Amino acid sequence: YDAVCTPDLYVYGKERKLLYRGRIDDNWEHPEKVTRQDLKSALENIIAGQPVSSEQIPSMGCSIKWITS
Repeated sequence: YDAVCTPDLYVYGKERKLLYRGRIDDNWEHPEKVTRQDLKSALENIIAGQPVSSEQIPSMGCSIKWITS
């Protein structure tokens, strides 16, 4: 899935098509200062049968270190 940090959110539709990949909101450090709820907006659009915004901003968090064999 190419996740690069935690949390790195993925939402798939019924057909297992990726509909959303991105952050929860625009202020992970100060929840009281959130002005944009990206995940919530994406889920509301999916439920309403509307397209999800093509502007999907990556998450901020701890990087994932992948072990290669």
